[in-house]
Amino acid sequence: MKVQQIYTGCLAHAAYYLESNGEAAVFDPLREVQPYLDKAEKDGAKMKYVFETHFHADFVSGHLDLQKKAGSEIVFGPNAKPGYEATVAEDGQVFKVGDYQVKVIHTPGHTMESTTYLLIDENGKEHGIITGDTLFIGDVGRPDLAQHVVSDLTEEKLARTLYKSLREKIMPLSDDLIVYPNHGAGSACGKMMSKETTDTLGNQKKVNYALQEMSEDEFVEKLLTGLTQPPVYFPQNVLMNIKGYDSLDEVMERGTQELDPESFEVAANETEALMLDTRDAEVFAKGFIPNSVNIGLDGNFAQWVGELVPSVKQEILLITDPGKEEEAITRLSRVGYDNTIGFLKGGFDAWKASGKEIDQLERISAKELEALYQHEEPMVIDVRKKSEYDSEHLVGAKNVPLNQLNEMLSELPKDKKLNIHCAGGYRSMIAASMLKQRGWDNLADVRGGFKEIAETDVEKTDYVCPTTLL
Repeated sequence: MKVQQIYTGCLAHAAYYLESNGEAAVFDPLREVQPYLDKAEKDGAKMKYVFETHFHADFVSGHLDLQKKAGSEIVFGPNAKPGYEATVAEDGQVFKVGDYQVKVIHTPGHTMESTTYLLIDENGKEHGIITGDTLFIGDVGRPDLAQHVVSDLTEEKLARTLYKSLREKIMPLSDDLIVYPNHGAGSACGKMMSKETTDTLGNQKKVNYALQEMSEDEFVEKLLTGLTQPPVYFPQNVLMNIKGYDSLDEVMERGTQELDPESFEVAANETEALMLDTRDAEVFAKGFIPNSVNIGLDGNFAQWVGELVPSVKQEILLITDPGKEEEAITRLSRVGYDNTIGFLKGGFDAWKASGKEIDQLERISAKELEALYQHEEPMVIDVRKKSEYDSEHLVGAKNVPLNQLNEMLSELPKDKKLNIHCAGGYRSMIAASMLKQRGWDNLADVRGGFKEIAETDVEKTDYVCPTTLL
């Protein structure tokens, strides 16, 4: 059976492409749809359907652009109430894609419209299940991400619904089915997801904690333990997926406005746009535009923009390495940040050449941090997740998870030097640039993060195996 997983690592997201006998379908597509259309064209196929497993919270789907560009029929499962033309399928309904069949299995719990799609090949043999956020490899979907947007159910009630869906709809299926989930490790949609992105259902029945024999109450307790507050952009993405959004073509046209240094400075002064610098942390530290924030394209760029920029309507001015502007705008659009209003033509080098003011941030090595302990007790800010910090950290370090930085600013003094670290240096530079923008001047970012600090003799707590990756 011709099923292709299209995995995007920076979002830990999997879409699926299905093609048979001149017809194609895509499941849970990303915002930029051209790659799917190119695949269909190469196969000589019509993009017949866009199947959505649920209203996604962590990204904006490309279903509407596929409907517009290819005439694809959008399909949701039961209980969905989209604000545009779409088919809301019935439980058990079957759709034909060439010689293949796609059977709707309503599996509410992550959300009430959550649906699993059973894939059946040309010989009538059941091949696999596209599970969305109902079942992951090693985990199941959180029940607390979108309930206040699409229903008034509590997370406990949704967890109980998911318990029934798994046991009544998923677990009775054949062990040899391949499980195709919507996400892998790194997604905030689950707490203990595997790095593997497919598996057999039979093996998941053996190893996935949520599929073991237990009572409903035990399941609810296990599922809800270890959850953290969802990222702030999630409900905004849900609403965009329900109500609709601008075409990516419009977003790209708006964002790719070239601004010379003078025009860029005027735009920054006359709007409330965020100056977002997407260059590498080491390069950024050596010179940047005052009041700009660094979130590098070489990491989980879109996710961190979503975690740290409260509104998807925020206007953005981009500073990128030349040639990276469209990539940045595309990745922003994946999580609904559609209001890029221009980019600095020629990048930071053009700004520097114009003679305009620049700023810098100090970076120190793990060995230099270790040397500080010989003379004082430095203030160390650990911006890793609480689960990472609880697992192992420097004795005396203060945990300020990066996604909570905006809420914890009042806890950070300005009269003492802050030595900031994360796991490897990506998140700590984001934190340092944000603090610099907000008026903290006495800062040092620890290059290499905890990975390198752990090799020094600075006192650390004993390692404890984490129970959640959130």
